[in-house]
Amino acid sequence: QVQLVESGGGLVQAGGSLRLSCAASGSMFSIYNMAWYRQAPGKQRELVARISRLGRIFTADSVKGRFTISRDNTKNTVYLQMNSLKSEDTAVYYCNGVTDRGDRDTWGQGTQVTVSS
Repeated sequence: QVQLVESGGGLVQAGGSLRLSCAASGSMFSIYNMAWYRQAPGKQRELVARISRLGRIFTADSVKGRFTISRDNTKNTVYLQMNSLKSEDTAVYYCNGVTDRGDRDTWGQGTQVTVSS
């Protein structure tokens, strides 16, 4: 099972950009479907974007056109490029990896993103 470590969060002004990274340790990263979730205070965790092991992408409507998910299997890393950030994007962002069968499902510890208006 891979272990996931997020980085790249921080404080940014509205309209700014950040790039989150999620580095996976261990083997078999390429078989994992990867995703970014976020959880704002007092709200449920929500899916932001997903990229399958074959590169198929889903992006939530709330961030479509502003956020882009990508992966580099040679670096065992998945990224979330976030542009045109809004205050409502403020949340803890979590990286998730799950296999097709669901028998391996792992989360990172989260990274805080704060957007000031």
